[in-house]
Parts: sequence; C-alpha cells; structure tokens
Amino acid sequence: MAQQDTEQQHAGVLPVDEDGFVVDTEGGAERELAHRERGTSRAITVVGNPVLHKECRDVTVFDDELRALVDDMFASQRTAEGVGLAANQIGVDLKVFVYDCPDDDGNRHVGVVCNPKVVELPAERRSLDDSNEGCLSVPGAYAPLARPDYAEVTGQDERGNPIKVRGSGYFARCLQHETDHLHGYLYIDRLSKRERKDALRQMAENEPRYPVVPND
Repeated sequence: MAQQDTEQQHAGVLPVDEDGFVVDTEGGAERELAHRERGTSRAITVVGNPVLHKECRDVTVFDDELRALVDDMFASQRTAEGVGLAANQIGVDLKVFVYDCPDDDGNRHVGVVCNPKVVELPAERRSLDDSNEGCLSVPGAYAPLARPDYAEVTGQDERGNPIKVRGSGYFARCLQHETDHLHGYLYIDRLSKRERKDALRQMAENEPRYPVVPND
C-alpha cells in the first residue's frame, strides 16, 4: 500500500510516519477521553455468544453511526479496563476494533482499525513470544500463547481512509488478538484442548469485574 498523503486526510485522522504507518502515540490520552465521553459503555459478550464465533461483516459505510459505535467501544473498553476491544465483544457484527494499549517500551498506542488484516511477514522479521494472554470475553482467565512479537495490520480508519498499524511486544499481541476476534476466533481457540479447558475453568471460578451479556 502506498504511503498516505497526509494533506489529503480528513479531519481527525492520525498522521503517518515516513514508512506510512499511523502515528498513534501522539495525543492518545486526549483522543481516548474524547471518544469515551461521547460514548456509552455497553456490556461485554462472553464465550458462547454466537456473535463471537463467526466472521464479522466488513465495514462498508463510514458514517456518524460508525463513529458513535467507536465512541461506545472506547467507553466500554475503559469500563472493562481492557487494552483492546472488537465490535462483536459488545454484540455488533462489524469488523472494527479499538485499542488503548502500551508497548513493551511504555508507549501508549490509541486508535481504531476497520476491516483489519494481519500482514504475513517473513520469519526473519519476527520471533515468537509465549507470554500470558487474556480476553474480556473470557473474563478472569489467562493462558500462555505463542504469537509473533511484531505485527503489522492494514485496514481503514473510522472515516474510510486506508491505514497501516505496526506494533511490537504487548501491542503486537493486541493487534493480532483483536483481528482474530473479527474473524470469529477467541484466543482460547488457539490453545490445546487441555489449556482451553483450564481457561474455561478459570472463567467459571471468577466473577467478571464488569457488566457482561448473559448467554441464553
């Protein structure tokens, strides 16, 4: 994808660096606050809810309704004390996720990605990190999961502009985790049967710290 011309971007779109990746570390606190103050927090869907287990619909209309959804997602993410949230985690069948996530150097990344795709990178550009992973839709459960420690995601912002996002360490894990959500996968789907069973046991033994949507 060619580097985006910042002079042609709409108001509110993040700037890009010399490699064409969004600069999502500037003004993050102010942007996150503005989103969640406009939004309304919603309850989180949990494993077993059908919306979490199928691929979401592509975002094709970039309008005020989408931007209101993004605001609600930031508000919901803050209520649940998460670092990333996909639309189907509040019951909406659309390919969009938000994030407010630090990387391993302590830089705070804040942004929105619609229709995300993880870029396949050659092996020499990444190594596996088997740190613990958790999910707001599997509350109270954690398990080690090997993922590449560097990730690039392509997609669109909430106004339809093409974007590229890159991250390392914990933020790389977040980008991959949220993209998985929008394709119908939870992190526990990548675990062994024994590890998945243990994660579900942890969930059953812990009360969620935030409102969740009960499964029928």
